[in-house]
Amino acid sequence: MTETAAKTASKPMDGIRKAAIFMISLGPETSAQIMKQLPDKYIQKVSYEIANIDHVSQKEREAIVNEYMEMSQAREYILDGGIDYAKNLLNKALGTQRAKEVIDMLNQIQLRERPFNIARKADPAQLTNLLLGEQPQTVALVLCYMQPDKAAQILVNFPSEKQSEIAERIGTITSTSPVVIERIEKVIESKFATYIENDTEHVGGVNALVDILNQVGRTTEKTIVGELEVRQPELAEEIKASLFTFEDIVSLQKGDVQKVLREVKQDDLVLALKGVSDELRDYIYENLSTRAVETLKEDMQFLGPARLSAVEEAQQSVVTVIRRLDELGEIYIMRGDQDAIIE
Repeated sequence: MTETAAKTASKPMDGIRKAAIFMISLGPETSAQIMKQLPDKYIQKVSYEIANIDHVSQKEREAIVNEYMEMSQAREYILDGGIDYAKNLLNKALGTQRAKEVIDMLNQIQLRERPFNIARKADPAQLTNLLLGEQPQTVALVLCYMQPDKAAQILVNFPSEKQSEIAERIGTITSTSPVVIERIEKVIESKFATYIENDTEHVGGVNALVDILNQVGRTTEKTIVGELEVRQPELAEEIKASLFTFEDIVSLQKGDVQKVLREVKQDDLVLALKGVSDELRDYIYENLSTRAVETLKEDMQFLGPARLSAVEEAQQSVVTVIRRLDELGEIYIMRGDQDAIIE
């Protein structure tokens, strides 16, 4: 293989080429039926790609067919029982790493298919300026379709009282009329001068709000949850059951805490333990070696006073590690009234 060919082979394959190879693998009759269902712009692209493929190895075909089967399986699992149900079954069927890759690919596909595509691509600061003058229900709907991290960046820029209103509406949305979505999309379209397709109507809910709150700072998270405890206690309790905070570390199994501590930066841990309860600090110490505890105590003493914002940021970094390991299936976070794990 030449150097140029090697470089080409190592590049990730784009979706159009995968679709072309998949249709070649299915044969002309089945492919023709699929082609009829595609939008015109994709018919042209796939047809061009098929015409320009000279050779496909058996290994390449099998990989793409297997990927399709995995994606189809993942879609069925999500429809049957939701994302957590799908992750659990895929972890068993494909292994943790491959299951995560399939879910991530599926999420990316769904993300491109959803409304407000221009909002997801827009600069957060620009989008914030656009939404500041909108009603809470409008902002909530747009944020439901956003990536959680970008939605969090936007939400923190609203006044605290409006944050709570927006959060409440996100948490209580179950479905939205396509007419309403279309109307709001047109407003966004007029301001960004870009057309946005609409093909989805179910958004929001507790899971959407939790995804956003998982990305905001702890101060904002506490403010929103505190307000919701007054306005909608049941919603607040449901959210708290799904959120994981730094103080919740004591609910983790010792083996899981040790895995987390191996991933956390020492500087973050030193700062994160400033001002926490004796119970929490002692639990951390129990899961470290004697030497590590002595080093940690020395570092904390040497650090001296620290700003609250810096402490909360460090705690959030630790929680981010915990949530990542939980998503990978390497540790287990108890949520709400789930059954405990039996060893």
